[in-house]
Amino acid sequence: MRPWREGPGDRRSYHHGNLKEALIEAARRFIAERGVGGFTLVDAARLVGVTPAALYRHFRGREALLEEVAGRGFTDLAERLARALTSRGTPLERFTRMGEAYLAFAEEEPGYYAAIFETRGAPMAASDVPPRPSPFDLLLEALKSTFPDGFGGVEPRFVALEVWALSHGLATLSASAHLPKGPGMPDKYELLRAGVLALVHGAGRPRPSA
Repeated sequence: MRPWREGPGDRRSYHHGNLKEALIEAARRFIAERGVGGFTLVDAARLVGVTPAALYRHFRGREALLEEVAGRGFTDLAERLARALTSRGTPLERFTRMGEAYLAFAEEEPGYYAAIFETRGAPMAASDVPPRPSPFDLLLEALKSTFPDGFGGVEPRFVALEVWALSHGLATLSASAHLPKGPGMPDKYELLRAGVLALVHGAGRPRPSA
């Protein structure tokens, strides 16, 4: 990801009527470059061209802004996973495509991706908004619907957790440039396909009796 630098077209003012959207976009971009803890409300206000006090017309504070970014990112991710799951192919192909969509989202939307994980469970005083599900919840429901016959006695949540750990691990290693590369080395998508195949098929094999 190329470092982001503020340009002359980045500043917006409140009277344009789009302050809330501008703040969300500013936070998403700050998170992508600096991480969730890498900016303040003052930074966001300065970027969109308003005073920090103006932010409170839309958000109770920094955590509320971060939660909004995370919620939008989660909606985007959920939509991508749903499209992958309803695409053509065998159950295994469609479920694997969900993993591929997960990796693509992490690469294309690093600000959203970081916000989803690093703001989950943040205190939200006086909030009536119910907790959103996690990517694991989405994967688990997808696994159950895609493989209704189960996995020979293996709990679907265990398989979903392993697939999630694989997907998140590959996304994290790739983002930090720690995923080994070179001649003959598979890329993250190839590693994901092989891993999902092994996990799903391995879970479906009959277990030897004691």
